[in-house]
Amino acid sequence: MLTRLDLKYFKCFELLHLPLAELTLLTGTNASGKSSVLQALVLLHQTMQEHEWSNRLMLNGDSIKLGTVSDVVDKVHGRTTLEIGLIDNDRKILWSFIGERSEMSMAVDSVLIDDVSTKTPDKLKFLLPLPVIHNLPLAKRIRDLSYITAERIGPREVYPLEDQQVASVVGPTGEHAISVLHWGRDEPVLDGLVIEGVINKRLHQVEARMKQFFSGCGLDVQPIPNVNAVTVGLRTSEATGFHRPIHVGFGLTQVLPIIIAALSAAKEDILLIENPEVHLHPAGQALMGQFLAEVASAGVQVIIETHSDHVLNGVRRFVKSGRIKSEQLAIHFFRPNANSLDQVVSPQMDATGNIDSWPDGFFDQFDKDMNHFAGWD
Repeated sequence: MLTRLDLKYFKCFELLHLPLAELTLLTGTNASGKSSVLQALVLLHQTMQEHEWSNRLMLNGDSIKLGTVSDVVDKVHGRTTLEIGLIDNDRKILWSFIGERSEMSMAVDSVLIDDVSTKTPDKLKFLLPLPVIHNLPLAKRIRDLSYITAERIGPREVYPLEDQQVASVVGPTGEHAISVLHWGRDEPVLDGLVIEGVINKRLHQVEARMKQFFSGCGLDVQPIPNVNAVTVGLRTSEATGFHRPIHVGFGLTQVLPIIIAALSAAKEDILLIENPEVHLHPAGQALMGQFLAEVASAGVQVIIETHSDHVLNGVRRFVKSGRIKSEQLAIHFFRPNANSLDQVVSPQMDATGNIDSWPDGFFDQFDKDMNHFAGWD
């Protein structure tokens, strides 16, 4: 499991040492660095996945497009260099990258592994020197992680069916989700995520999870003869037939890729999600928090960026239930670094779901509004 992410001169961070847990929540104000944390991991993932033998960090690819070196390096302190470090259990890797500000990728300047540095390595695989690659399973987990952005694709008449080599994960916008579901429809899900009384096959378990979010939901995936495509039928009541996705609530198609990604994961896989609450009713947002905590408790490392107090409260309820320990959770609240306050504050949650500190701006807008209406502000 990743236990810490280190960033130096990456975007808005002069220096960041961010603890990670089985479930990590990134919260805070807009433009404060939450997405940058995910993007750092995605850049490593993108390079390892799309450019196996590259000795450069690729800033633009299928997963993410960040522009040039000038867009990703701290303009005040870094200029042409940045560092990304990971601690995975007891192993530590620190990459140093360098590039001209107009370039769209950055050369690997050095790789530090467990305090042993390889300066300007000539040949790398998955951004690591060849002699150590087989002893670092972290590389495979970063390469194979699932990243889901807030801009997920909406309903489609037809969904392309891609080869499993291409559609190994759901994709940043959920574009491969239906292919992943179709090819793995008969695969079992992790024991800790099986809904009792439902056949332990991915398609059945995904449909059962969708029913938890949308009562009466049904799911039907059918190949189109002689075409590399499938249709998806959805319903919101067992009393009706299946409808085209455009005719059901938009939230169904936004939740589906998250559920498919989670139920397709193996233990120690990494799942990154931006704004899992998008297009969900508050009750659904709270349920999403509980679901992602359940995924983390089953052995999948989950890192989410969220603006939803309902997602947070769903996690709190799951902690209080005793199904995940509070020490398996990390919460980080980000603030702009243009003031004298700490850029990141990390409130702690106890076993009852109580949080020890609520810094200004940390899910307190409801209280502020109620105080205003009561005339107390």
